[in-house]
Order: sequence, then C-alpha cells, then structure tokens
Amino acid sequence: MQILIGAQAFERIAGRVGSLLNGHDIITLAVPGTFHRAGQEIPADQVDPDIIWSSLDLYETGLLPHLLRSVLKGSNGKWMQTFNAGLDAPVFRSIIEKRVRITKSDAQSVPIAEYVVGHAISLLLPIAQQAKLQSQRIWAPTPYKEIGQTRWTLIGYGAIGKAIATRIKPFGAHVSVVRRQTAMDPLVDQVVSMDAIGAILPTSDVVVLACALNDQTRNLADETFLQSLQPGAILINIGRGGLVDEDALRKGLQHNRPAHAVLDVFQVEPLPVGHWIWDHPQVRVSAHTSNSGNGAAARGDDLFVNNLTRFIAGEPLLNEASPGEVGI
Repeated sequence: MQILIGAQAFERIAGRVGSLLNGHDIITLAVPGTFHRAGQEIPADQVDPDIIWSSLDLYETGLLPHLLRSVLKGSNGKWMQTFNAGLDAPVFRSIIEKRVRITKSDAQSVPIAEYVVGHAISLLLPIAQQAKLQSQRIWAPTPYKEIGQTRWTLIGYGAIGKAIATRIKPFGAHVSVVRRQTAMDPLVDQVVSMDAIGAILPTSDVVVLACALNDQTRNLADETFLQSLQPGAILINIGRGGLVDEDALRKGLQHNRPAHAVLDVFQVEPLPVGHWIWDHPQVRVSAHTSNSGNGAAARGDDLFVNNLTRFIAGEPLLNEASPGEVGI
C-alpha cells in the first residue's frame, strides 16, 4: 500500500512504526507539489495513496492543499486520518464520496477545553473588578456566583464537548448538552435536541458553541438566540465563525445578552483589521488558536499510529466519521 504523509510528521513517527511500514510505499510531502520516496523526488503522477495522513503541520506550512489534491485525483484511497475535529469543509464530502474512510482527530480537545474553561472562569469570578479596585486602592467586597452554582450549555457534544464537561463538572456546575442524539451521558445533567434550545438558554450562565457548521447551525446565534440569553451570560465560540451572526452579536452585547463573548473563530478569517470586534470591550478575540496547546501534536501522532496499526490489522478505527457528518 502507498502511504502519503508530510515529511515532518514522518520524521516524528518513523522510529515508532518502522516494522509496521515494511513493504509499504512511503511518499512524503515537504515542498509544495514535490513528493519523495526514500529521499528521492518522484513525479506527481506516481502518487496515488491508499492511506493518507492529513497532519496539522501540513496545514500550518501551507502544504495541505497539495495533499488533498492528490487524494481527490487518486483512485486507490482507502483511509485518511485528518487533524480536523469537524468535517464541515466541502472537501471532506468529496473524499467520502470516493469511498475513502475518514477518521477525525480528538487531539485538540484538551487545549480547546482548557481555553473554554479558563476564559469562562476568569469572567465568572470578579478578577477584573478586583484588579480595578486594586489599581484605585479601594478596599471593598467583590461577591460573585460560585462556579458550582452556574449552569453551562454545550451546543455540540463531540470530543471537545466531552472534554469541557470533564473539566467543569467537578466544580459542581450544572451541564446541559444540545445535540441530535438525546441519549443521556453520565457527565451531564441534561441532554436536549436543537428544537428545545430555547427552553434552556434563559437559565444558562455559560453557552459554548462546539457544534459543526451546516445548514441547520449557520448563524445559529442570531438575534432570537441572543435575546433568549439571560443578562450577564457568557457566549464562547470555538466551533466555526459561521455559527454566530456578528451583527446580531453586536446588538446583543449592547443589552448584556451576552455580557461577554469569547471568540476564537469568525465569519471571515483573518478577522479584518477594521472590524468592530477587535476593539469591543465585552469581546475577547483569539486568532483561531484555541487548539494550540503543546500536547496536541503528540496526541495527533499517537492517534495516527494507533489507527494505522488498526487499519493494517483490519480492526475498527478510532473516531471514524459517518457519511451523515458530511451530508451524505
């Protein structure tokens, strides 16, 4: 079998999978449009991989389109491991339509969950108020609602949602989940469908958008959604920028619904320099970097090696996507 992999990723795992790759054709990608076999450059028409690893470093170095182009042109594709947690990009539908199995990554769920919980707690606790009092040398009480008395709503409950619940539940917080499958989960207190979201938003202290972007969820956080929030609520979006109607958000912030928005993703990325979001005092901005914990790459490597072992042995793969996740 031919295996297409980024050169950086291959260097990281070569010592762990040497015997596993014996007899397989390893093709590496290190320069745009340039492929190598055993250190020698080969023509692009010799690249038709059975196994593909779409690793994070390919995205960061701009090589990902070249890898995906080989997958879409090829006829031998059987399985692709991606660094993505969500598959809303149209290319994934095209790949699955070619009968290529796709496995998603949960490697980034840890840092994203830490990002969510860290921001939320820093806003729930009166840290900014205390800093202001300190700067003014004012000795005054700063009462607040304890974390264990707060109610969290997670819209979307994949690996990231579960990682958030795992971290916030020990505080005693009430956790509600909005997802298509309403079967209960031991980590949460309530599971509802999207149709019932209006009933839980008014009592939610923290609302986290962690769902896929599709026709149902595009501009999910619109004027009606935001008006349903209780004054003082916190909105955090680590899903996709298209989940939030940014004009409606601007209006909602004026009415303290939400009181704060923590945004890692935006309708247009990079966020335009002149965009109102940059300077809004109630908004925290990060450049789609909530996944940037230093352990994500190693977990991604572990996942690929694990799934590669499983694939070669004919065993079930971890985090395999269903056709329904890409609208098929």
